[in-house]
Amino acid sequence: MTRTELYHPKPKHSFIKGLFILIIMCLVVTVGFFVFRYYYQNTIKIEAPLENPGPKVVIQLPNGQKVYTYEKFIFKKDGKTYYKGERNTIDLTGGTVDYEEWK
Repeated sequence: MTRTELYHPKPKHSFIKGLFILIIMCLVVTVGFFVFRYYYQNTIKIEAPLENPGPKVVIQLPNGQKVYTYEKFIFKKDGKTYYKGERNTIDLTGGTVDYEEWK
């Protein structure tokens, strides 16, 4: 036996320290998961469609095409007629608006 082994006691290893660190890491991951899930769910917004979009209209464009829409999606600005859809705006200037039923 050497002097180091004789006069310096060996450190006792405890599994409690490792278990404590493992439990803390699991708690951090779980809390992080729920915080991320809560944040992600709050960024999703679902908009309901209009309950009454108005009467159905058919717009006959000068080039022969037809646009089937509702009256509330059509607006006028600076003397021009526009269709405002969910993702785009279409210039309908020069088209004639007819109130017709369509399917």
